Formats: sequence, C-alpha cells, structure tokens
Amino acid sequence: MNSVVLSLQTINRVEEIVTRTQLEGRTPSLVAAVVRDGNIAQVTGVGEVPSPDRDTQYRIGSITKSLTAALVLGLRDEGRLSLSDPLGVHLPLAAEAAGVAAVRVRELLAHAAGMQREPDGEWWERAAGSPLAELLKGVTGDKLAFSPYGRFHYSNLAYGLLGGLIERLTGQPWWDAVSERLLHPLGMTRTTYQAQEPFARGYVVHPWHQTLREEPRHDAGAMAPAGQLWSTAADLSRWAAVLAAPNNPVLPATSIAEMVAPAAIADPDAWTNGYGLGLQLWRRGERVFVGHTGSMPGYLATLAVHRPSRTGVVAFVNAYSIVGSTIGHVGLSILDAVIDGEPAPTPAPWRPGTPPPADVEPLCGRWWWMGREFESSWDADRAELVIQGTRAGAEAWRFGRQGPDRWRGRTGENAGEVLIVRRDSTGGVTALDIATFVFTRDPLPSS
Repeated sequence: MNSVVLSLQTINRVEEIVTRTQLEGRTPSLVAAVVRDGNIAQVTGVGEVPSPDRDTQYRIGSITKSLTAALVLGLRDEGRLSLSDPLGVHLPLAAEAAGVAAVRVRELLAHAAGMQREPDGEWWERAAGSPLAELLKGVTGDKLAFSPYGRFHYSNLAYGLLGGLIERLTGQPWWDAVSERLLHPLGMTRTTYQAQEPFARGYVVHPWHQTLREEPRHDAGAMAPAGQLWSTAADLSRWAAVLAAPNNPVLPATSIAEMVAPAAIADPDAWTNGYGLGLQLWRRGERVFVGHTGSMPGYLATLAVHRPSRTGVVAFVNAYSIVGSTIGHVGLSILDAVIDGEPAPTPAPWRPGTPPPADVEPLCGRWWWMGREFESSWDADRAELVIQGTRAGAEAWRFGRQGPDRWRGRTGENAGEVLIVRRDSTGGVTALDIATFVFTRDPLPSS
C-alpha cells in the first residue's frame, strides 16, 4: 500500500493517543496504523517489548471472524448456499442437536442464533484445539442458550461451526480457503495461521508489580475461524481498506454492504453497539463505525473503519488488558481524531463515460411519479441504472440488470425491489414500474 500524508497536527494527536495508552495502560507495546482512502497514512509504534513497526505480527483474535464471514458471503455469491439455510443442511449434527441444526446461517453470522458463547471442554483460547469432528460431538441441544431470531448473544462456537460449514462446502481446510480466496488476492502475505518472525510475544501484566507472564500460542483447531490468525499493521490495513471503500477483488460491494448493515443490536436501550454479518457496529455521536475487536491470551487488537470518509484504523497490543481503557476505545479515539483533523478525501476526478447499451439508452433521462421529477442515468463502471430525485438531498437508487427489461434494486429504499420496463406495441419504452410505482415521461399522466 502507498502512503498518504496527514497534517502534522493530526499526526501529533494520533501519536499522543498511542503513547498515552501504552504508558497509562501498561502494555509492553502498542502499534496503530491509520488508513485513508485505501492507503496507509500513518503508523505509530510505542514500547520496547518489542519495539513494534508496521511489519511486526500480533495475534488478531476475533477480527478473524470478519474474514470467516466474508468467506461465507463469497460462497453464497457463488450459489453454494443461502444465508437462510439451516445449519444442518451443511453440517452433520447429531439427532440431539436438532435445535442447533435448525438455526440459520444468517443468525450464526450475526450472533443472533441463540448459541452459547463457547464450545465444551477447556477454555479453547488457552488450550490446544480439537478437530472439527470432535467439536461437532460436543454440540447438543443445550448449546442453544436462547431462542434464535433477533436476540444478540456473542458466540465463538457459532464461528467454529461456520468454519466447519466452509470446510464442507469447499472441500478444503478453513485456513486454505481463507488464504486462497481472501489473503492472496489482497496481497496479505504477512497474515498467517501461526506466528512468523518478527512477532510480538503476548503477555499478561501483573497488576501489582508489572512483571510479564508470557502466554501460550496454541493452534485453536476447529475453533480457528473464531480467532486464530496473526497479522501486522500493514497487512491488516489492506482488509480495513476493503471494508472502508469496497472496490476490491474478493467481494462485490453488495456483499460488503450486507456485512456492515445492522443485523442485531447489542444494547437495545441505547443503540450504540450492534453487529452485522461478521462485523461489529459502533455509534459515537452522529458517526457509525464498523469493524471488529479481538483478544487472545496475551493480545488485544482492533480494526475499525468510517465508511463515509473512507478512513480506518488497526491497532494491536501484546497484553491481555489495557489499564483504564479498551482496545476498541483506543481505535475509535484515533478514528475520531483523524476525521476531525483532516478534510474529506479528495473524490476521484470526473471522466467521460461510455455510451449505455442500446436497450438502456431509452431508460435514461427525466421521469415523473406523482408530480415529482427524477433523473435516470447509466453508470458504465458498475453497469448499473441510477435513478435519483431532482430535489436536493435525494438518495440515488441503483439497479442491476436481471434480464430483459427487468432490473433489481441494489441501494436505497428500493434495494431488493424489481424494476420492470414497460413498452408499447411497437417496443417503445413507456414507463418504469418500480414495485408498482409507475414512472412516466409525463408529469401528470391520465392513468
């Protein structure tokens, strides 16, 4: 990734947050990277155990879940599954796990399936993992803590099961799938299954005399899809850039939009914390951020992006706690500092377009519905029909072709709705029918 330049004032503010957090939080090291418009804008590392830089590996914990979710969405895009499928369609669960077999893939992705948080046995994060068959043996009906369909309850077990689903559908281990389908296309060569030098050892810091106890680095086995991976500030910034501005080689923009859309609210009384499909959502004031935090014994990590400004941050510490703060708070504080201190990224310059296909050209121009004026245009880069009201602030509705004279909404209030092109007996276009709302060339048609 190339570098972009932040103002000196913003750089100083970010460095202040990182330095103060490492000092007051008593972490052996802390490294943070800021991403702007797809490029690394700043990397700040503090500490001596080790002295970190953009290529120092840390364990990313549950940020791994965002990659697992992206794999599931990718398989859905290939037609290999539906997000409405019951889990049991894809995984062989025992008869006593009928309730678990009935939960849907979408609810598992959103932590809304009612699954208990952990698998059976020892605390999986600090013990050697077992294979998938062993994990499935421990899945019984009592692993459902709540009725599914709506209530948020974070579940590591759910993502172990989703990893098993990926393995069954692809015929390859989860790690091979994530490497082949996501990491390699994005050039994330320093994101690995096990630690590779240089990497930061992970510690628990003694609360009274500040000594360090190094933590084990086990293979999580079948639970790896919930939190196994290691990465660097530079490498994970590539994934942050995908989520911040999803023009990428691994997932269509529509699938990224599904991942970042609220699927469950974790605090229904305040609406400040929720979950999409594999991604956490945070609201601070009028800003909404998406990403994920992570923890494994000896490590904390965060990835957060603000999509409207195409700004992101990744940060790691090699300790299991930050005195007086959280890794999520650190990441969002850095994001706020950058967004407050920097102008919005410069938009791409306008460039001449290419003519629309012959059957699309008659759909462009001015249309009316109930006396309200709309303009239809062609986006050649995305092969989409774009319809937008002429009133100030009107949102754009984007439609993708589904067949002759049939389009499906992709954004805005008409996302998912069908647009039908109406023609007269000679084949001329007379109207656009969007979910029974008929748009005509006449502001006040007779019928």
